[in-house]
Amino acid sequence: MPNTVPAYGKEAAGRLASMADVTADDGALRRFLHGLPGVDAVGLQARAATLGTRSIKTTAKAYAIDLAISMIDLTTLEGADTPGKVRALCAKGVHPDPTDRTVPKVAAICVYPDMVATAKEALSGSGIHVASVATAFPAGRAALPVKLADTRDAVAAGADEIDMVIDRGAFLCGRYMEVFEEIKAVKEACARPDGSAAHLKVIFETGELETYDNVRRVSWLAMLAGADFIKTSTGKVAVNATPPVTLLMLEAVRDFHAATGVQVGVKPAGGIRTTKDAVKYLVMVNETLGEPWLTADWFRFGASSLLNDLLMQRQKLSTGRYSGPDYVTVD
Repeated sequence: MPNTVPAYGKEAAGRLASMADVTADDGALRRFLHGLPGVDAVGLQARAATLGTRSIKTTAKAYAIDLAISMIDLTTLEGADTPGKVRALCAKGVHPDPTDRTVPKVAAICVYPDMVATAKEALSGSGIHVASVATAFPAGRAALPVKLADTRDAVAAGADEIDMVIDRGAFLCGRYMEVFEEIKAVKEACARPDGSAAHLKVIFETGELETYDNVRRVSWLAMLAGADFIKTSTGKVAVNATPPVTLLMLEAVRDFHAATGVQVGVKPAGGIRTTKDAVKYLVMVNETLGEPWLTADWFRFGASSLLNDLLMQRQKLSTGRYSGPDYVTVD
């Protein structure tokens, strides 16, 4: 993924500008979001379940495993994080399996803002991005100036990507314009003095949004505000990424692209632990959005525990033997 937000073509820019009326004021935004088609929950869940039953051949599985590894945001977001732990995680991101240098690198290492400089130094020259959570992650309960300072500090330290959390309380109260303006402000805080910008991933915490209709609404709201990626969860609550919610977000991205020509990425996070699960998500992306989204530029897994299972399944495909967890490094 480039370090600058992609410039949209004239047609796409014009089509996006044509939607400016829907964000002109709170009333217009509310009418637009509540005018989106209601979600058929039964149909959505059935579609997600059907896509989850697709089988792939062994050669395709090998490709899918490597693709999934290359899409992982390897993450440590704990109060006990140390520079040593972050450097070790970076080393694993560069060489996930030290015994096999053909294993692809992960997409990014995700850390708290105070660990960005450490990760940036450890990953120098690797091509792996440094992502940083910000805006009072994971609860998002802070004043906007604090959230913006959090973001600017991470960008100044070298973050390539910012994972922000929305104010779920404001959204659930119907204060849509407040959430919209906050995302816009954080997007502006991602800018660097040289004119480039860190990419912005907007986290919804879908497990707290109560309804599928709310997930569709917040997806459109975030994309209208300039999100480069929309992300399901922080991984810090009981309900994180699920296939139906991710499918709904993929469909919103598809419809937004059709309406504006603007491509937005998707990141399911939390609860994706097995290779089988990862393949289901990749099938979902392919069936809903197609090949252009099947890259780390436009789809990510926020699932650090997934990496070890992918490595074990990769070893099994290459050797015919299941190695077990003792044969991969502990994060």
